[in-house]
Amino acid sequence: MARQGDAARAGAIYLLGEVLGEDRLMSEALGAGAILRLEPEDRARAQRLATETLRGLERADRVLAKHLKKAPPLFVRNALRLGTVELCQGGAAHGVVHEIVGLVGADRRHGKLKGLVNAVLRKVAAEGPALWATLRVPRLPKWLRAPLVDAWGADTVAAMEAAQFRGAPLDLTVKPGATPGIPGARVLPTGSLRLDLPGQVTALQGYDDGVWWVQDAAAALPARVLNARPGERVLDMCAAPGGKTLQLVAAGAEVTALDISEARLRRLRENLARTGLAAQVVAGDALTHEGQYDAILLDAPCSATGTIRRHPDLPHAKDGAEFGALIELQARMIAHAHGLLRPGGRMVFCTCSLLPDEGEMQAEEALDMFPDLSADRTALDLEGIDPAWITPEGGLRLRPDHWSELGGMDGFYIVCLRKAG
Repeated sequence: MARQGDAARAGAIYLLGEVLGEDRLMSEALGAGAILRLEPEDRARAQRLATETLRGLERADRVLAKHLKKAPPLFVRNALRLGTVELCQGGAAHGVVHEIVGLVGADRRHGKLKGLVNAVLRKVAAEGPALWATLRVPRLPKWLRAPLVDAWGADTVAAMEAAQFRGAPLDLTVKPGATPGIPGARVLPTGSLRLDLPGQVTALQGYDDGVWWVQDAAAALPARVLNARPGERVLDMCAAPGGKTLQLVAAGAEVTALDISEARLRRLRENLARTGLAAQVVAGDALTHEGQYDAILLDAPCSATGTIRRHPDLPHAKDGAEFGALIELQARMIAHAHGLLRPGGRMVFCTCSLLPDEGEMQAEEALDMFPDLSADRTALDLEGIDPAWITPEGGLRLRPDHWSELGGMDGFYIVCLRKAG
């Protein structure tokens, strides 16, 4: 792709092109194409550089607008965006400019524009950081911002955007009774560990011993709300990549981990093996699965709008066109899960979404449709839960701006629905 010194930046420009030019999620782009030819360290740095560029895209474009009469081709524009974000966030001017100019100059289609890139980035290096600091926090695209403002109000959405612009630290869930002793880790109110500057995840203490797994603090709460008990038959209905499965197994439950994607289940199996935990792993459709369970965790497919602080590619690769189909699928999954649940059993429905249509409204409709279901508010009585997060219908609404002083959390909706005995 490029000489070794340029590999990570070249990878970042490639990823930006896939997201901004092909409307692909970064997770998809990382699994195909030129990025696979990079060494693991360069691939990880390319992802980090592309992620930071997408977070600051609005600011980068405003800085560049002062120095461009017209927009260059996407490859060159993305190279300039990457260089601008690096320069405005403290990158060494000579090194950044030299590397970006070299990458553009080596491109067969756009090499003739390296002089433009050199001139623009030198101006950005001189003037950009001061302008960058005065610009507003980047806003979400209108297709997403508008429904969020309708749901939560402009001030709350602005606070979410600030949290998303800051990015996300690394959170870990620890096996019961384990003490990983990771330097710099702090314990969050709900019990997760948080690292602000984690470095390479696989090099952290306890990784090889399998005493923890990566899981946002918000994502760790659905399994805690379900509160699986030893010997219970539990279905993790959309299990991959497996953090919740690991929690349920560690609690002593007999877990069936179901997911429609065999490829995603590979990662779940790897995590089970690394942690020394065991579950029945099944590749299959949640809507046709059969059985009877004491408890079900349904982390349903959704817009993933609550995870943008970790995945800033999402609002650029999506446009909201799939919302309707996702909402319908969630309702069908809840209905099917109701039939799999034994009398007296409980189901936790959750989505990593900020849209009430994928959370609060799904719970309200389920309670209306199934008279034998009730929202179990006592399940939300967990350490670290702010009572203000509990919603009128009896669910739990988590947002990126919660815990702002601690580094935020992913957006989630969680409700525990108990079936009458």
